[in-house]
Amino acid sequence: MMIARSFSVLALLSASFMALTQVQDELVDQLRQIASPLETVEDLDSLMERIGDARLALLGEASHGTSEYYTWRTEISKRLIEEKDFSFIAVEGDWAACERVNRYVRGESDAGDNAREVLMTFDRWGNWMWANEEIVELVEWLREHNADLPKAERVGFHGIDVYGFADSLAKAPRYASALDEAIGEVVASRFDCLVPFANDPQQYVRTVAMEQRTCEDDVAAAIAALRENAERLREIDADMYLAAKQNSMVVKYAERHFRAMLQQGPQSWNHRVDHFYQTVNRLLEHYGESSKGIVWAHNTHVGDARATQMGRQGMNNIGQHARETHGEENVVIVGFSTHRGTVIAGSAWEAPRRIMKVPEALSHSLDDLLNQLGKSQFLMVMRDAEDIDGFSRPRGHRAVGITYNPETEAQGNYVLTDPMRRYDVLIFIEQTTALKPLHK
Repeated sequence: MMIARSFSVLALLSASFMALTQVQDELVDQLRQIASPLETVEDLDSLMERIGDARLALLGEASHGTSEYYTWRTEISKRLIEEKDFSFIAVEGDWAACERVNRYVRGESDAGDNAREVLMTFDRWGNWMWANEEIVELVEWLREHNADLPKAERVGFHGIDVYGFADSLAKAPRYASALDEAIGEVVASRFDCLVPFANDPQQYVRTVAMEQRTCEDDVAAAIAALRENAERLREIDADMYLAAKQNSMVVKYAERHFRAMLQQGPQSWNHRVDHFYQTVNRLLEHYGESSKGIVWAHNTHVGDARATQMGRQGMNNIGQHARETHGEENVVIVGFSTHRGTVIAGSAWEAPRRIMKVPEALSHSLDDLLNQLGKSQFLMVMRDAEDIDGFSRPRGHRAVGITYNPETEAQGNYVLTDPMRRYDVLIFIEQTTALKPLHK
């Protein structure tokens, strides 16, 4: 009797396994039908059609150190600028450092002689994200594209991050003074509170913890001085006002971001993300009512947080904010994925960069599922997958940051993701390679 019961259980398990395998095979077959090969720029036509008249195109990346993500985002950005009149590219980089690039691509006479020279001025750790050969190509293309355009129509290149805190702390008063000396003095005097911590934000965190003293009110007063005179200062020089205001906002949100590190929970992440998104909106306002923006940032920042475990943990991001504010019809989110390859990263914060091996994707992850389609590179529009059962089931999606340990990635580098809700388009590259950093 026991033997018969054992055979019965084995038969049920076998049948269940075969059923699951059949369901998986059917899902892979259906996805294969809607996956478009991606080999040339012409293969981006379906992406261009999906973007349509959207005002924001958010272009992700599954890591900060992968060449193919940069080269494909470059090709997408070129077509958006040429065919759909997009106004600027906003990247997950420091505002002050990227302004040197912006001046160069917009043809300012004192901005530098070539893209490589300008990009070599990126000196904060993690500089390979922007000081690389892939970005050289984009920057030179932007400068050439802008060369014959009126100043008001030239495409910009801007940073949206808060980590260039020290540069912005120094530059905000100078820009404000160029507009109005008295306001510049107010900004400088208020920012004095943070000057001792310019090169060591962690010391500010420790000071707040020990002395229960913050610079929040001082920073707010500096920004109030700019806001109260916004209309007059814009009339003097709109670009200069944007520089003064934006550098001041970097200081504001950096202070919040660092101070929130004392708390448990998502607030430190959210303050940084809020700055990302508000910067994008500020750029849309600066470039005018008909302006359109391209955003380059990690999948974790552009893919709608509500479709991930991040959302359940109270974290938000650019993709979520943009959809909520501008409407889903005006925002197109492009995610990236890979199965294996190499990447540039550091083993810890401020550790030397090195090329690391990216192991094959974790079994049953989203990246593994996409690899089963058997295509080396493809593009998939999520609308085309609406009737495919099982694709919206949450799966881990690999996310490699600026620090990385391939040996432990299963414990911390996969974000539980519903791809149908997180992205509008997915680009998969089976094997990727590391960025090519510039060398001094």
